[in-house]
Amino acid sequence: MPKLKAGTILPTVEEDVAITKAAMQDLDATPYSDEEWAKAAPTRGPGRPAGSGTKVATNLRLDRDLVDAFKATGSGWQTRLNDALREWARDHHLVAG
Repeated sequence: MPKLKAGTILPTVEEDVAITKAAMQDLDATPYSDEEWAKAAPTRGPGRPAGSGTKVATNLRLDRDLVDAFKATGSGWQTRLNDALREWARDHHLVAG
């Protein structure tokens, strides 16, 4: 059983029974059967997509107008900024490609 955080409030036995009874009567909240749980597979929920494993998180101070300009291009601005840096590094023979 996982450890509870300090200050966690658990329902009483009576409250738990009432909660379970109400949940079992809710047709939209039918519990999974053992067979359904056996088929369940973890999924990645909403949020940031899984990384490629080739990138490194870093803190970098850039001029605000530069960041604002890339952000104004919409979703994917960090990738475009990365691509612009890569192009510059390639042109200056700092990286292959």
